[in-house]
Amino acid sequence: MINQKKSTPISPDLSISIGGLGLKNPVLLASGTCGYGMELDDLLDLDQIGGIIIKGLSIRPRPGNSPPRLVETPCGLLNSIGLENMGIEAFLRDKLPLLRNIKTPLIVNILGNSVEEYFEMARRLDGAEGIKAIEVNISCPNVKAGGIAFGTDPETAASVTHAVKKATGLPIIIKLTPNVTDITEIARKVASAGADAISLINTLLGMAIDIKFRRPALANVFGGLSGPAIKPVALRMVWQVVRAVDIPVIGIGGISTPDDALEFLMAGARAVEIGTATLIRPSTAEEVLTGIRDYMKTNNVQNVKNLRLPA
Repeated sequence: MINQKKSTPISPDLSISIGGLGLKNPVLLASGTCGYGMELDDLLDLDQIGGIIIKGLSIRPRPGNSPPRLVETPCGLLNSIGLENMGIEAFLRDKLPLLRNIKTPLIVNILGNSVEEYFEMARRLDGAEGIKAIEVNISCPNVKAGGIAFGTDPETAASVTHAVKKATGLPIIIKLTPNVTDITEIARKVASAGADAISLINTLLGMAIDIKFRRPALANVFGGLSGPAIKPVALRMVWQVVRAVDIPVIGIGGISTPDDALEFLMAGARAVEIGTATLIRPSTAEEVLTGIRDYMKTNNVQNVKNLRLPA
């Protein structure tokens, strides 16, 4: 009888690095959909995922927009929350001490209405125990430029990036808005200004109308569209940006299954963020992580970086 040698199942390496920050795997919780992190503590194992990106913080507390602020759409969600948050002082005092008990790296998302506010936010987070990186939301209005969003103008996007890099030694991730003509132009500008990584996409601008009451469904009229409906747009932009810059890219937009995440990783994303799906199924991030690992075992992929398709 011929002895057949059994193949040894591989143990895939899912570890990655983002701007010098080592993560045990590429699955992160997206800002704005996991609160300040602890809200999900009883719903999934926070220690298993790659990173937690808390909701956007500003210099001062923000009450957000008037309701209604959420509207479901086919395959998506419109939100006009208005970046409601407790402000940086309350976060550092009341939330951060609790978050230090979580083994998963904490990334703080910041926002501002001027370059100076972004600088100050980064300065105050620099050196705060437990914070491993900063994600910069540049979809906010630049009040000194008539309300134009920082992320829609290459020069202002670069100015914010430069200011934040000057204020902190933490890795900086710039989160790009898709509401632009050429996403690669913005990406190149923030990369040249010193960004350690880029995450994309933020929400697409949209609206809905309540035909019963014959008025806009959102009190703010317009809102940000997220969910499965935007995945093809997000995937296309990630593919473009990966090939336009030499820094890591994090994919966001409509990821709700392992297959979705694998598409982004194959497009070249170093990591993925789970957003709207968490609101529907809080365990989505764990399910996605398990699915990626199973795919790699089945297809004999040793390292998660090897999932990327050729250019």
